[in-house]
Amino acid sequence: MQKTRKKYFRDQLMAWFAQNHRPLPWKGEKAPYLVWLSEVILQQTRVEQGLPYFERFRQRYPTVQQLAEAPEDEVMKLWEGLGYYSRARNLHAAARHIARKLGGRFPDTYEGIRQLKGVGSYTAAAIASFAFGLPYAVVDGNVFRVLSRFFGMETPIDTTAGKKAFAELAQELLDPAQPGPYNQAIMDFGATQCTPKSPGCSSCPLHSDCTAYREKKVEALPVKSKKAQKRERFFHYLVVRHQGKALLNKRTEKDIWQNLYEFPLLELPRFSRHEADVRNSELWRQLFDGQEAVIHRISRPYQQQLTHQKILASFWEVGLPAEAVLNSGPFLAIDQKKLGEFAFPRVINRYLNEAQLTLF
Repeated sequence: MQKTRKKYFRDQLMAWFAQNHRPLPWKGEKAPYLVWLSEVILQQTRVEQGLPYFERFRQRYPTVQQLAEAPEDEVMKLWEGLGYYSRARNLHAAARHIARKLGGRFPDTYEGIRQLKGVGSYTAAAIASFAFGLPYAVVDGNVFRVLSRFFGMETPIDTTAGKKAFAELAQELLDPAQPGPYNQAIMDFGATQCTPKSPGCSSCPLHSDCTAYREKKVEALPVKSKKAQKRERFFHYLVVRHQGKALLNKRTEKDIWQNLYEFPLLELPRFSRHEADVRNSELWRQLFDGQEAVIHRISRPYQQQLTHQKILASFWEVGLPAEAVLNSGPFLAIDQKKLGEFAFPRVINRYLNEAQLTLF
C-alpha cells in the first residue's frame, strides 16, 4: 500500500472524527473496568440499546469487586432484554477471576486482557488502546466495512484469510501516537457515516479515493462467503399455577438462554395447538401424574429471532382442582407475585407483560 494513501485515509478519518464526535459516557474513559463493561455491552448491540444498560450496571456495580460479589441471578436479571446472555455470564465469571485471582487488579497488557473469559481479540484491543494507550487496532464489523469499501478488499471477512488480511491492514493504519482516538474514530465512522445500508457517500470525506464508491461496489462490500441457515424451533410452555404458586425451570444446558428461567417446556418438531400433543407428552405425565389438570387458555404464538434460530412459542395456561397437590418435581415452585424477580428470555417477558392481569 502506498504510504500517501495510508496517510490520506488516517488524516481524513481523524479530521472527520474531530468534527463528528459522539458524546457517550464511556468515551475518554480510562478506568479499564468501565471500558470493558461498555465494550461487552456493545457487542452485537446498538449504542442506543446498550446505553441504558451501561448506566444501570455502572450504578449498581461501580467496581469490578462489586460485580464479582453480586449473585449470578441478579446480574442476569439486570442484563435481561439485552440478548446474547453468554456475555453476561462471561462478564460475571471474569469479574470473579479478577477479584479472586488477580487481587482486584485489572490486567494492563493485551495478553493479560485477552485471557479474561469472553474477551476476544477485538475487545482486548479496545480495552488496551482506550484504557492503557497501547497500540492495538480494533477490528469489528464497522472496521471490516470501512476498510473493505475504501481499499476495495473482496476477501470474505468470515474466512481465516480474510480475518488475517483485515487485521494486518488495520494494524498498519493504526496511529501509534493516539491508538485510542484512532480506534474510536474508525468505529464511529462505520457506525454513522459508512453504514451497512444507505451510507452517506456524498458527504463522505473519503469518497474521492474510495474504491467501492469509484467502482460502484458500495452495497456489495464487505463480502461474506456463506450465509448461515436459520433453525426453527417450536416451544410449548406449560404455565402451571396452583394456590398462588407457579413452576419455573432454570436453563442450565449448553443451549440458548443458558441460566435464564422459563416455564416447563415441551419442545415439539412442529407448532401445535392440539391438546393431545401436550397431554400425551412425558412432561404432562411428570407434572400431573393422573390428576385432572385443565387447560384454561392457549396463548397466541410469540416469535423471537435469534442469530441462527427462530423461536416460535406458545403458552398453555394450566390449572389444577383446589384439592390437588402441585407436583413440582425438578421444577421450582415460586410465588406468582415474585415472577418479576426472575430473568426470562424476551419471548417469555412479552407473554408475561400481556398476560399479567390474569397471572398476578
